[in-house]
Amino acid sequence: MSGTAEKTPSNEYIISIRGYLRITTSSLDSEITDLINAARDDLVLGGVLPDKAKDEADALIKRAIGIYVKAEFGLDNDDSEKYRAAYTDLKLRLMLSTGYIEGEGE
Repeated sequence: MSGTAEKTPSNEYIISIRGYLRITTSSLDSEITDLINAARDDLVLGGVLPDKAKDEADALIKRAIGIYVKAEFGLDNDDSEKYRAAYTDLKLRLMLSTGYIEGEGE
């Protein structure tokens, strides 16, 4: 696997994902960064192109990563199963879309 974690998320991306979590402190950014990279790796394992999984401008990828982070963030998360199901649904749709599993023009 070509490790997607090679590309560290930008500061703007981390701030945006913090918004999904409804937190403003940067003290948890290392956990958020780890979860972003885990989500990217999980998308690639599912067949999403590595460059797509790292595309910070892609709204569907960002949404998938945001949902993944919400599911896995923290220890006391009553909604984790709901978010895991939503992530799995979106991941499956990405895996069925040629724009995410095949290169442009291939």
